[in-house]
Amino acid sequence: MIFAIFAQKLLEVTKNKGYINMNKKVLILSGSPRIGGNSDILCDEFMRGATESGNIVEKINVSRKKIGYCNGCYYCQSHNGECAIKDDMTEVLQKMIDADVLVLASPVYFYSIDAQLKALIDRTVARWTEVKNKEFYYIATCADGIEGLDRTIECFRGYADCVNGAKECGIIYGHSVYQKGEIKDKPAMKEAFEMGKNI
Repeated sequence: MIFAIFAQKLLEVTKNKGYINMNKKVLILSGSPRIGGNSDILCDEFMRGATESGNIVEKINVSRKKIGYCNGCYYCQSHNGECAIKDDMTEVLQKMIDADVLVLASPVYFYSIDAQLKALIDRTVARWTEVKNKEFYYIATCADGIEGLDRTIECFRGYADCVNGAKECGIIYGHSVYQKGEIKDKPAMKEAFEMGKNI
């Protein structure tokens, strides 16, 4: 009992002194256009775990945002990171810059990520050097076995490779699911919750 009290006091002191960061800003980018689909459900479980452990968590359903495709015009280069396209990406990109943790989630579409998430990633080019020092987690789901996720995970990694100071911290493999909600009976549900809880 005395040790438990001492440990709690020590935790409070180290937190107050800034030695550890108990509250991370977590941004979950759920790419699936199927709201409540399998990858989106895993995002919710990750969010539940991360919130339970005291983090500040936000999930964005990318398909519900108005995010156009990058035109490759490089207007942003001569306008201090301002994009020529005026849509929701301005707000989303700022949230990505401010976050400590980025969670990228997508179903497998032809062994790649879906178009909605890819459009978002491409639009980060406007201020891509400001997205730095992030912890990355990946969530992917597919109808095939676990090997069907490999190239989609590589798409996530391709983006992270462009982020200075990026650190890959975990992957949730939601395989062998097709119909909406099938993931609920899979081990990935518990894995997503625990991974979120332990960030």
